[in-house]
Amino acid sequence: MTKYVLNRLIRGILSVAVMLVIVMVMIFTLMDRQLIFAADPVFSKRTNNAKTTYQYSKWEEYGYLDYVTYADYLTQLTKSGEIDEATRADAVKLGRTPEKDSALTKEYVEKFTQYYTAKGYAVTRLDTVMNGRKVANGGQAALFAAKDKPIWDRAIHYFTGILEFDNIHYVQEDIGERKLTFTLYDPMYGGEKFSPAIMGNGTYHKYLLYFDSKFPYIHQNFLTLHLGKSFVVNQGIDVFDTMTASQGAYIPTQITYPTGLTEQSADDLHTATYVPGSLQAGEVLYGTRYTDDYTQTSTFKGGMSKMGYSFLFGVLSVILAYLIGLPLGVWMALKADKLVDKIGTFYIVFITAVPSLSYIFMVKTIGYALKIPTTFDLESTNKMMYLLPIISLAMPSIARLMRWMRRYMIDQKNSDYVKFARSNGLTEGEIFSKHIMRNAVVPIVQGIPASVLFSLVGAFYTERVYAIPGTGGLMVTAIQTYDNNVIVGICLFYGLLSVVSLILGDVMMAAVDPRISFNTKAR
Repeated sequence: MTKYVLNRLIRGILSVAVMLVIVMVMIFTLMDRQLIFAADPVFSKRTNNAKTTYQYSKWEEYGYLDYVTYADYLTQLTKSGEIDEATRADAVKLGRTPEKDSALTKEYVEKFTQYYTAKGYAVTRLDTVMNGRKVANGGQAALFAAKDKPIWDRAIHYFTGILEFDNIHYVQEDIGERKLTFTLYDPMYGGEKFSPAIMGNGTYHKYLLYFDSKFPYIHQNFLTLHLGKSFVVNQGIDVFDTMTASQGAYIPTQITYPTGLTEQSADDLHTATYVPGSLQAGEVLYGTRYTDDYTQTSTFKGGMSKMGYSFLFGVLSVILAYLIGLPLGVWMALKADKLVDKIGTFYIVFITAVPSLSYIFMVKTIGYALKIPTTFDLESTNKMMYLLPIISLAMPSIARLMRWMRRYMIDQKNSDYVKFARSNGLTEGEIFSKHIMRNAVVPIVQGIPASVLFSLVGAFYTERVYAIPGTGGLMVTAIQTYDNNVIVGICLFYGLLSVVSLILGDVMMAAVDPRISFNTKAR
């Protein structure tokens, strides 16, 4: 069994990697990169030179290309000691046209051009005067080099950056002694409550390991998962963080800041990360609370995360679907071609043929007429608002389970071993419970892990219709706004869930049916 699971897992991960490369090729080479500015208000307000330089800087940020400005080139020469600061300051001044450059500027412009041209970059100069006329709203003259990133370079960079291990050498600035500190009494709770924690100096996160009152009670920041940073959907935030961050109203608790100040606050000090120079820049804001630059924190909120809500609704709908779908499927098989079977068949055909939005709105309309809440509210405590979304999510699963359970049951009823059991005098009840039901349920069991795990990704239509703050709308929003990193990250998440669900499905099927074994080779 272990060998089988490992083989399936390795092959599954390789398949996901291939899928992800294909997605990257489609997004970053086949799609017009100009589309990423479709929802960018800053881009639409800029003109001429300013628009072009902004465009290239964003393309670099999105990972389309390597982009090096002339000013960056001179800065690197200064840091390496090849030129001094005075030379850099004089050479960086570009004229309105190449003819207006100083002799020193011309020298280093030529060096810049030769150096990056030899490395395969395309060098572009933007002047402020063209054809003898000043460029309107063009800003300053600019010189830069750019080269498209190969898709393999992008893929390797993405895969190697999925997992990031925090360490005491993460911070580049002089931060004093770099170390890890273990304490039995977390200073966030005033240093009196027994709560072990590991804290770092020089790391990106202040807390690397800590305990709190939220499941699973022990948390870590040693290892961080990166699915891809968003540029539109949740600007500057990783896809995984967007899906797992809590939502709702702020929940203040009594905390003790590093300076010793104790107050009611929604700040979660366990999430504190390093922001260079933040303490000095925000002395009025941070000075009474923090003693170093670990000042960026998330907050305590009363609601669950997007993934949490999607998973909750998904799991409840899966439970409802199995509680209703399997017994109805069995009943239809026992009453084949009778009224019950015909009604069940009509329901299956209806759910299969009618677009999902239609019956979702039908359920919502009926719920409204019955005074059941039709919109999810993070601040509400009315549990009835869960009812309509769960029913809407369960309806197609109920139809699927009814159809397959009926089919499997009827197939088993006509099998030779059932006829043999009857000839041996077994009652219909014994045949049903000991033979037919057990064999019919085997393929149904295989789909349980997939149903549960895919609850994590939410339901596109249902979450939109009922305003559920889940993960279902992330992919749609990302596609609409051309937030390519989010698309790639969600595809990776979907792919990994598929691999895990298939493996767990096989394991559960083997557990239900002892005839299935992964330890022997087929003959």
